[in-house]
Amino acid sequence: MKSKPKVVSLFTGCGGSDSGLTALGFEVVFANDIMPYARDLYLANLSETDYRLDYRLDDVRNIKSFPAAELLVGCYPCQGFSQAGARVANRNINYLYQEFDRALRAIRPKAFIVENVAGMCRSDSARLLNNQLVRFRSAGYFVNHQLLNAADFGVAQDRRRIFIVGIRSDFGIRYEFPEPTHGAGRKKPVKTIADALAGMPEWPEGEFVDAKFHWYYMSRNRRRGWDEPSRTIVSKAQHVPIHPMSPELLYVRPDVWKWSSDAPKRRFSYREAARLQGFKKNLRFPNTKYGIMRNRYKVIGNAVPPPLFKAVAGALPDVW
Repeated sequence: MKSKPKVVSLFTGCGGSDSGLTALGFEVVFANDIMPYARDLYLANLSETDYRLDYRLDDVRNIKSFPAAELLVGCYPCQGFSQAGARVANRNINYLYQEFDRALRAIRPKAFIVENVAGMCRSDSARLLNNQLVRFRSAGYFVNHQLLNAADFGVAQDRRRIFIVGIRSDFGIRYEFPEPTHGAGRKKPVKTIADALAGMPEWPEGEFVDAKFHWYYMSRNRRRGWDEPSRTIVSKAQHVPIHPMSPELLYVRPDVWKWSSDAPKRRFSYREAARLQGFKKNLRFPNTKYGIMRNRYKVIGNAVPPPLFKAVAGALPDVW
């Protein structure tokens, strides 16, 4: 990369997308989120740079102007599309893509990247997905979208997400998504839970939610073995997958599973969840007033896996 293109990052969270971008040499000059602990964790890990970052803690709808940038990225809220959420396609929160479109037209970056949940591809969400594509194309961009699995790009987790990428049409270039690099028949083997959690303690007291495994939790198999990638890391602490030191889960009948033994069992800790998301090993969780356990899980579960975002951004053409 000849220079360090500047980035405006919206719906930034704790910095999954921006970690991937800074690893490529991009400079994030403006970031935004509404959750205080997301900002706290971001600044504790991504603020040591040679440029000035403006991280705005506010509802994006209150932000009236944006700085100039070559790249715009955003991971707007997705609860209405999520497989683990309410799955209501007409929820107001699903229309925050209009704010991304507003920023896109104001900044006119050379390229943009959007990430969202796989549920956006469902038939009942097709209208909203198509509306986004139409908006971004009418803003003057060649747009492509694809469903990607983080496990195919070196993340120790099955996590399927849709990416929408656009290149400003005056460049006459269309974006091509990167080919998977990890898995059977590819350059590298899939990354496993054992790979991601190597060297971590088996029972990190005080770093995992110690709640009962209620009936809903036991309605599906939430455990994977050491030699597999994890199931999807979610944002709700009580729904985080099972650590493989726990006994296996056995099928009883539809929507009912049980433990194979009474051996000790637990969910992944928030630090383990961060490792399984592909964050750096020394990620710092600041002890601010917002740093309660459920918020630590939430910001990590909502994040984009940095290696996946890095792969998508790394495939951008050299338009800088």
